[in-house]
Amino acid sequence: MSSTDVATAAVQYERHGFVGVIRINRPEARNAVNAAVAIGVGQALAEADADPAVRAAVITGAGDVFCAGADLKAIGRGESIDDPDHPERGFAGYVRHFVGIPTIAAVAGPALGGGTEIVLASDLAVVDPGATLGLPEVKRGLMAAAGGVIRLQRQVPHKIALELALTGDSIDAFSAVGFGLANKLSAPGAALQEAVELAERIARNAPVSVRETKRMIHRAAGLGSDWDDDAWALNDRAMGRVLRSDDVREGVRAFAERRTPAWTGR
Repeated sequence: MSSTDVATAAVQYERHGFVGVIRINRPEARNAVNAAVAIGVGQALAEADADPAVRAAVITGAGDVFCAGADLKAIGRGESIDDPDHPERGFAGYVRHFVGIPTIAAVAGPALGGGTEIVLASDLAVVDPGATLGLPEVKRGLMAAAGGVIRLQRQVPHKIALELALTGDSIDAFSAVGFGLANKLSAPGAALQEAVELAERIARNAPVSVRETKRMIHRAAGLGSDWDDDAWALNDRAMGRVLRSDDVREGVRAFAERRTPAWTGR
């Protein structure tokens, strides 16, 4: 069996309209991340980003666990859990794999360690009421080095980030939404459905505008004051690409003609 076949078994990718759905498919291992998952998620994410028909992607887990983090049994056997061809994509083929389309985590059940780091790497997150999140690495003599200690402090208040990272304790879905780790609490059993609906709301907008907006928000987060010239220079270049697009012309025409825009993403 080739690495591609293994990845296909460990990760499922489907397109529903303008939305790509990536599902980690190792329920027997609590969707723990091994090399096959890293290869499969990375491939699916790259495919979705390169497909002009896909305007947003949702990542979820099969069964009743979102992702239990790294496959410690595989690591214990001396196996690498990275994609050998794309180590630059990071843990799960995801946490360092920037794509232009928005990504949404649909979280049901536990999302621990690397599972929470996948949530942190996603642009948005929808959580089931039964979901739990946490970075328990310090309980095992490790550190949340797949983006956890980098991103957590940027997404929740500083002291909350320190408490979660230093105690290794988990939080429930209600706390995750309250702290800002997730955008929305779904109805029970509906995290994936509501994440897809959120993705569809994004997909109704101009693809070029969405991509440039996402990139600008992420890049501006690392800059200084919003009065600094560097931030405005990035902003001006992004707006220039938007104004040169076919999408902006279509948007103006559709508004004038009182019809729904037919975006091309160009």
